[in-house]
Amino acid sequence: MRDGRVNRAIQQGKARTTDIKTRVPELRERVPELRERVPELTDQLKNRGSELRTKGVELRTKGVELRTHGSELARQYAKMDVSWARCSYAKAARAALLSLGLGPMIDYYVRKRVVGGEVFDTLSHPVVFVANHSSHLDTPTILRALPRKWRSRTAVAAAADYFYNKRWKANGVALLFNTVPLGRMGGGLGSGATDHVDRLIDDGWNLVMFPEGTRSRDGKIGKVRSGAAVIAAQHGIDVVPIYLSGTHEAMPPGQNWPQRKPGRFFSRRHKVEVRFGDPIRPRAVDNPRDVMDRVRAFWDRKGLAPVPAPAPDPAPRSEPALAAKVVLEPDPGRFRPVAPPAPPAAPMPERSGTTAA
Repeated sequence: MRDGRVNRAIQQGKARTTDIKTRVPELRERVPELRERVPELTDQLKNRGSELRTKGVELRTKGVELRTHGSELARQYAKMDVSWARCSYAKAARAALLSLGLGPMIDYYVRKRVVGGEVFDTLSHPVVFVANHSSHLDTPTILRALPRKWRSRTAVAAAADYFYNKRWKANGVALLFNTVPLGRMGGGLGSGATDHVDRLIDDGWNLVMFPEGTRSRDGKIGKVRSGAAVIAAQHGIDVVPIYLSGTHEAMPPGQNWPQRKPGRFFSRRHKVEVRFGDPIRPRAVDNPRDVMDRVRAFWDRKGLAPVPAPAPDPAPRSEPALAAKVVLEPDPGRFRPVAPPAPPAAPMPERSGTTAA
């Protein structure tokens, strides 16, 4: 059976060799034709290269136009800032709404717990708070977790294309949460795009930012941008990370009002937790990505402290050292006086078994 397969393989190889030899004259005849087409193909390649270079210049020009448009749009967003929302009357109305109106309503749906509030004992205004974002409940939850004196001096960066596309909406969110517009679709932080934010920070206002730029649809943390670290480094202030949990379950994206957790007999409130991390002081020479990586690490740990590395085991002592220790240590029993042994007792005389008559 093996010989049959070998013979068939040999025959197939001979057939292919014969076919190639038959096509050799045809290929030789096509060589002059191919040589004549070389200049034509070369010209086609040159023309194609010129077209690609022209296309590249057009794309670069288009990119510059888009960046310019983004910067102009960001400057327009800065002009949308509702500055009257930070006057004394607006601050009083906002405090009343959060404490007496919106706050009790939110407490019906969630049970809030704040961890790490002692960080405010050593902090000073202003700072940049950076938090993960998965719900419209995040902003009121953070503001209500801040101490009163911090809450009254804290503004919230809001997406200008979402909250400031209509004047009534811009006035409402500015009055209720003290928002400031920021672009999230390009434009960067220069060219006057953050002049209104710079003025706020220079006046001692804190800023809450959501570096993801949008709410997470599945509750997982998305791509983190570096704008918060850049702003903090420019002003020489701290970045305070915040980790939020439970808000996505209470009010996920697409839902206009929070809901209670269904139970077997009665509905229950969602557990919402706000964890404040240790402040991070970015320097102008630091890479903003490195600063945000530290914030991301805090979020990945769910706001928990890093687990310390286990202490190394002490090096075991060698057997000679142990032996030397045993030999060199004196035995206190060797120097203890010993009493002489007692003399043996005299034998008792035997009594006779007879009595006198």
